Amino acid sequence: MAKLTLVGLGPGSIDLVTPAAREAIESADVVAGYKAYVDLITSLIDQQDVIQSGMTREWERAAAAIDAAAEGKSVVLVCSGDSGMYAMAPLVLELLQQRNPELPVVELAIIPGITAANACASLVGAPLGHDSCTISLSDLLTPWEVITKRIEAAAMADFAITFYNPRSKKRKSHIETAQQILLQHRDPKTPVAVVNAAYRDDQRVMLSTLDSFTSLEFGMNAAVLVGNSNSYYFGDWIVTPRGYKNKYQLETGAVLSGQKRGHALKTSGAPQVETEIQIDAEFQEQTMTEGDRV
Repeated sequence: MAKLTLVGLGPGSIDLVTPAAREAIESADVVAGYKAYVDLITSLIDQQDVIQSGMTREWERAAAAIDAAAEGKSVVLVCSGDSGMYAMAPLVLELLQQRNPELPVVELAIIPGITAANACASLVGAPLGHDSCTISLSDLLTPWEVITKRIEAAAMADFAITFYNPRSKKRKSHIETAQQILLQHRDPKTPVAVVNAAYRDDQRVMLSTLDSFTSLEFGMNAAVLVGNSNSYYFGDWIVTPRGYKNKYQLETGAVLSGQKRGHALKTSGAPQVETEIQIDAEFQEQTMTEGDRV
C-alpha cells in the first residue's frame, strides 16, 4: 500500500528533530515540504527525491505528496513544529477525504514534533504551566471576526495564550487589537515573552509586559506568549503556577488544612497550614505521576 508520512520537524534545530522523524526522512523515497523547512534538514537528505514549493503553496505540496505516495513511493511531507498545529495534517486529511475512491488508497502516518508554543516556552521558563491555548492571528484562512471572538473568550477564561503569526508586513495591527482585548481582562504588567525563531540561528528572546510588548520588533517568525492572571517574573523566567500553593505549604510540603492529597481542591474558607506534614500512602505510591498527586 502507498504510504505518506507527515513529519513535524520541531522549531528548527536539527537537534530537536525526533529520532522517529529522522528515521522516516532518511528512509523515504521522496521528501516534500516548504523550501525553507526542507533546507533545515539537508543533512538528512541523500538519495531522496525532493518536492518543494514556496509560501502559500500548501495545496500544491499536499497534492503532489499524495500523488507520489499513490504511485507506490514512500513519501515524507515535512512541516515545522507539529504537522497538526497550523500545518499540513488537516489539509492532507481533507484532500484524502475528497479523493476519488477509485484511486489507489494512501496509507497515512503522522509523526509528532515539538510545537512553537512548547519551544518558545522552554526558553522563558514555565509560561504555559497551567491551562493555555494557541491562537493564530493570520486571517488568510480564518475571518478576523472569528479570531477576535476567540481572543475575547480566551481572555475571559484566563488562559495563558501563545499567539502564532503575530505580525507581518501587511498585517501590523492585529496584535495590537489582541493586546487591547487582553488589557480589558488582565493587569497591564502581566508577563509577556516574544520569541523570534526559537532554536534557530537568528533566535531572539524579548521579555516585556502586556501594556508595552507591541513596541518590540517582531514578525511572522515570532510567537508571543502572554501569561494569565497568576503569572509572574522570577528573575528572567516567567512562571504560570500550577496551583500548588492552593493545597500545599511550599516551604515544608505540608498539606493545608481542609485539603487532601489526591482529592479535589476545597475552595470554601481560608486554608491554613497544617502543623505536621502528613505523608499518606497515596502520596508514597511510586507509580503515581506528579499530575495525579495534585
